[in-house]
Amino acid sequence: MELKDILAISGQPGLFRFVAQSARGVIVESLVDGRRSNASASSKVSALTEISIFTESDDLPLADVLTRIYALTDGKEAISHKEQPEKLRAFFAEALPEYDRERVHASDIKKVIAWYNLLVKAGFTEFKLPEREEQA
Repeated sequence: MELKDILAISGQPGLFRFVAQSARGVIVESLVDGRRSNASASSKVSALTEISIFTESDDLPLADVLTRIYALTDGKEAISHKEQPEKLRAFFAEALPEYDRERVHASDIKKVIAWYNLLVKAGFTEFKLPEREEQA
């Protein structure tokens, strides 16, 4: 399972693994409980490889942010996403000191930490973007 196969679906908690295309959307499997469901074509579905975090210079891909959190926690789960916003911001600043404090909200940090913990529980140890094929 690769990071490019992991999806976030707007309005649904947790993360999902892409299983197959269906006539009405995509079939996904929850990383939390393994249940399969159909995400309709009208749902906002985002692959984790398409998400980035605002920094003071350029946007940083979520894969790089997750890699930094993984290094900070030595591959263990991070703090709970249910901690107080101040604790979440302090932890996030430790992993990503250059994040844009005006545009990255506490809810964004909470989501990233929750996703990181879900991925670690699911056995992820590498968070890398898919290699882009060079065009001739």
